[in-house]
Amino acid sequence: MWVTSSLATALTPTAVALGNFDGIHRGHQQVIHPILQHSSLLPGQSEPINPQERVNREGKHIYPTLATFYPHPREFFSGQPWKLLTPKPEKVDQLQRLGIEQLVLLPFDRELAALSPEQFVDKILIEQLRATHVSIGEDFRFGYRRTGTAKDLQAIAATYGVKVTIVTIQTCQGERISSSLIRQSLEEGDILKANRLLGRPYSIMGQVVKGQQLGRTLGFPTANLEWFPDKFLPRNGVYCVRVSRPSFPDQWGVMNIGERPTVKGTCLTVEIHLLNWSGDLYGQTITVSLEQFLRPEQKFASLDDLRTQIQADCAATTTFFETQE
Repeated sequence: MWVTSSLATALTPTAVALGNFDGIHRGHQQVIHPILQHSSLLPGQSEPINPQERVNREGKHIYPTLATFYPHPREFFSGQPWKLLTPKPEKVDQLQRLGIEQLVLLPFDRELAALSPEQFVDKILIEQLRATHVSIGEDFRFGYRRTGTAKDLQAIAATYGVKVTIVTIQTCQGERISSSLIRQSLEEGDILKANRLLGRPYSIMGQVVKGQQLGRTLGFPTANLEWFPDKFLPRNGVYCVRVSRPSFPDQWGVMNIGERPTVKGTCLTVEIHLLNWSGDLYGQTITVSLEQFLRPEQKFASLDDLRTQIQADCAATTTFFETQE
């Protein structure tokens, strides 16, 4: 997939899904879907051509594109770092799975923030991205001080002959699907709810690095994960997880997020113990998918008590996954 933060190097023409898309949750996927189905009709055609053969009337390939803002507008306006459900590498991974061919990171700066709704459509969507079709959520806002609505974008784009699909707000069990609700669920340790809203397990991608190797002394060696610094981490505690890496089958595991108070830890760590597996993961990039929250992090009176609890966590994880098979 082509990833660019420069409009000058964007592949065009495009069919564009436009928004922040932090999480690529079920609501976002509905916004993305129309551009994957979109293709212009060639002269004499009554039905769209195969999505894998998207071309415009001049015979040029139309690139299914997700255009988002970077940094996140909240970070730009607040001046404070904003933790993301899907940092760029994770977003790229999810978009590739969906069939997106290009990710355009629109540099969110004062110049972009100052564009009027009409200027945004003309300069960004038409002139730079050469959009043939745009898909947005019904709550999408754009332009100076967010004055442009989804209906405004549809009306302005229509003057250029560009269709805009407005996707209605998606719900799950009566609640609106949103990145904010997913964050809240993760903070509360409600992984099952977060995963329902996402349409997949919440995951953490990172590289395995050397830690203090305390797990080995307890009989439970762990992979110490170096995660992306702008990644939003869920509630501290212990989780049932699946661990995936290229060219290997998924492994069951137990993950701990926290500061390890029993061994007087001083910093936040993410550690994973793989069940029924031994080997060297150092330097490898893995993806850890969270399936179930087991318990909060706690301080034990002794290492023996900690070891006993880890054994119980492993047994609970095995039972959980066996019931899922």
